[in-house]
Amino acid sequence: MRKMLLAALSRLLQGPAAAGRTASRVMVASRNYGDFASEAKFEIKQCDLHHLEAGPPTTAVMTREEGLQYYKTMQTIRRMELKSDQLYKQKIIRGFCHLYDGQEACCVGIEAAIKPTDHVITAYRAHGFTYTRGVPVREILAELTGRKGGCAKGKGGSMHMYTKNFYGGNGIVGAQVPLGAGIALACKYFAKNEICVALYGDGAANQGQIFETYNMAALWKLPCIFVCENNRYGMGTSVERAAASTDYYKRGYFIPGLRVDGMDVLCVREAVKFAAEYCRSGKGPLVMELQTYRYHGHSMSDPGISYRTREEIQEVRSKSDPITLLKDRMVNNNLASVEELKEIDVAVRKEIEEAAQFATTDPEPPLEELGHHIYFNEPPFEVRGPNQWIKYKSVS
Repeated sequence: MRKMLLAALSRLLQGPAAAGRTASRVMVASRNYGDFASEAKFEIKQCDLHHLEAGPPTTAVMTREEGLQYYKTMQTIRRMELKSDQLYKQKIIRGFCHLYDGQEACCVGIEAAIKPTDHVITAYRAHGFTYTRGVPVREILAELTGRKGGCAKGKGGSMHMYTKNFYGGNGIVGAQVPLGAGIALACKYFAKNEICVALYGDGAANQGQIFETYNMAALWKLPCIFVCENNRYGMGTSVERAAASTDYYKRGYFIPGLRVDGMDVLCVREAVKFAAEYCRSGKGPLVMELQTYRYHGHSMSDPGISYRTREEIQEVRSKSDPITLLKDRMVNNNLASVEELKEIDVAVRKEIEEAAQFATTDPEPPLEELGHHIYFNEPPFEVRGPNQWIKYKSVS
């Protein structure tokens, strides 16, 4: 009894803050994995349909492991993009740079719904997809800083990153969509039950080559999901000022379509699962519109507030942020604790800082390697330099 009284007196003398810290430590220590639910069921927004009798489900089951993985992946992409912003402003990253923060639920939801053997091709806002397709953060940041350890050996930069079954990163507006149809044609030709996800933005949605691709894909019943990431602005032009019809999921006309809440990772996951099954069944392509939002400007040269207000951006952050939405779902349904998610945040920040350190100290590729990697599995040959007297050797 005397020991208990002395302990209570000690806590009293140390003040309420110390007592609160002690209680917090006891509470965290008392939580173990057995205290959490293994899974939970969530209601998700119903998708708008075009030429479809039924669509994706309006409920989704998420396990604790899936939730933690989605959360870590989205936080990693968010922190990676914020670090890219910082390195760009320090003039360590140069050239074109388009950031993905705000749209993380799109790439994470898509990757959760498809197989590693499926194929993805996107436009120049590609950092998030590069990471979800399996490229480590350090290789992405090293590519952004033009270093030898980058995923494209420092030669691609922000817009041209690649890995197995991921075809970039493409700089020409809308040009990746017909390429995606070509990949889908290969999927059908080799009969491996694979699909291609071809992504483009609302700004590219008015490109003529996209409509030509729709026609070919429908005629040949290609296993392709055409995904329009509608972040509401094509560069500095709002969708209402750029498009006579903003129902991008109906743009395929003769191709079925879905309009999806692109700020909800579960809604994206279930919609893409539905679309992937549709394509694998031999029914042909499907058009999907993901309604999302980018927090940064179009590129690093765009402050992003000349055509929209700071209040608009803040409202989206406060009401629809994909990471906050997932965090609240997990905590409120006993899939994770706030403390556990904070530990993930700390680990992610550490990983990003270490990756940035690598990306700023790794050597740049030597000039003599400028002509390398033009072709795959071909004998070496010479490439002309800036003038006819300068030659570079190209090695596959």
